[in-house]
Amino acid sequence: QVQLVESGGRLVQAGGSLRLSCAASGRTFSSYAMGWFRQAPGKEREFVAATDWSGARTYHADSVKGRFTISRDNAKNTVYLQMNSLKPEDTAVYYCAARWDHSGRLHTEKYEYSHWGQGTQVTVSS
Repeated sequence: QVQLVESGGRLVQAGGSLRLSCAASGRTFSSYAMGWFRQAPGKEREFVAATDWSGARTYHADSVKGRFTISRDNAKNTVYLQMNSLKPEDTAVYYCAARWDHSGRLHTEKYEYSHWGQGTQVTVSS
């Protein structure tokens, strides 16, 4: 089992940057593929970015490609989402998610993840 706690969300102006963190409990973090999702009011939760267990492979949604970067530090049991050039449409609750997978595969669908954090609010003002 792994428990996830996100942090780093806040109010920021358009064009600004934020780095979200997701701290995981447990000693097997390096065996989990990780992902970031977001949910805006009245909308479905959508995929943002994913990384494999090692951090060597990553994938980003088209809407954030070139602006957001997922990374992880297995020594610190933490996955990050660096968000640059933020836009008002990036406003959402951001969730990190984990799935036991040491194969190197990336996962982009909500149903593929078994563990979720409680979310952190990111608000981008225009």
